Amino acid sequence: MQGSIKGIAAFALICAAALAWPLSPAAAFPDKPVTLIVPWPAGGSTDVAMRTIAKAAAQHLGQPIVVENKPGASGTVGPASMANTAKPDGYTIAQTHIAIVRFPVMQKANFDPLKDFTYIIRLTGYTFGITAKADGPFKSWADVVKYAKANPEKVTYGTPGVGTSLHIGMEQIAAREGIKLVHVPFKGAAETSAAVLGGHTMLQVESSGWKPHVDSGALRLLMIWTAERSKNWPDSPTLQELGYPFVLDSPFGIAGPKGMDPKIVQILHDAFKKTIEDPAVVEALRTYDMVPRYLNAADYRKSMEVLAKEERDAITALGLARKE
Repeated sequence: MQGSIKGIAAFALICAAALAWPLSPAAAFPDKPVTLIVPWPAGGSTDVAMRTIAKAAAQHLGQPIVVENKPGASGTVGPASMANTAKPDGYTIAQTHIAIVRFPVMQKANFDPLKDFTYIIRLTGYTFGITAKADGPFKSWADVVKYAKANPEKVTYGTPGVGTSLHIGMEQIAAREGIKLVHVPFKGAAETSAAVLGGHTMLQVESSGWKPHVDSGALRLLMIWTAERSKNWPDSPTLQELGYPFVLDSPFGIAGPKGMDPKIVQILHDAFKKTIEDPAVVEALRTYDMVPRYLNAADYRKSMEVLAKEERDAITALGLARKE
């Protein structure tokens, strides 16, 4: 009898110890809000899209996702600050995009895109386009090329920054045409829209943050950079229709700092994957001509490795690589 009592007591102690032992970080994740850094100004197409995605993903996580805008350095300030200062616990993540593999090739950077990030999921991509004032001299892209050939370095264009897909894409187009354009970098769509509407730049090269101005008739959409014409703007030709062998839609996703627990990565991945499969979210993204471009964590990382090589080669060929 006494032995049985001792056995029961020992079993109770073991159970109590098990209950008292803290859960692993992954088992408890998330037990507080998650911060999502959006490296562009508030109000642009990326900011609006990421807020839509974050709001829906929060329902799957069971915790709020707080969007924090950290623009600057062609959209690399936000991801870099996360990589350099955030704990790899899943509570600070950031939108990641092609500029983070370009920027270190063009300028000295305080991060390594292949060593300092844990890639979680690739989400969607952009519809990029070139706009001009509707009442201005450019009625088509051919008008721009003709003017630029007659007036070298007189055509100005605004983008969200040096090294962005918009900047590199324009330089590739200009190189094919043998023309020289003047790049004017800004922080995001709100600034590039204000610049072209105010006549401070002749062109705006931007993602679909120009949509309300095109729809209102204030801006003319000269071309888009997707593989096919947009149903929203069927009269605007694609790059390929204009004779350029490019499709530039710059897919983007989400990453955290290096060293994240794979179980936490999977929890975040699953929440965001369910989100971009939600018909309501897909429809909301389609408003800005964004469609799902999903890749899982492993494949997203592989795609960034491939992009890093391709972008280094392209930037070097354009003569834009920084001198070591």
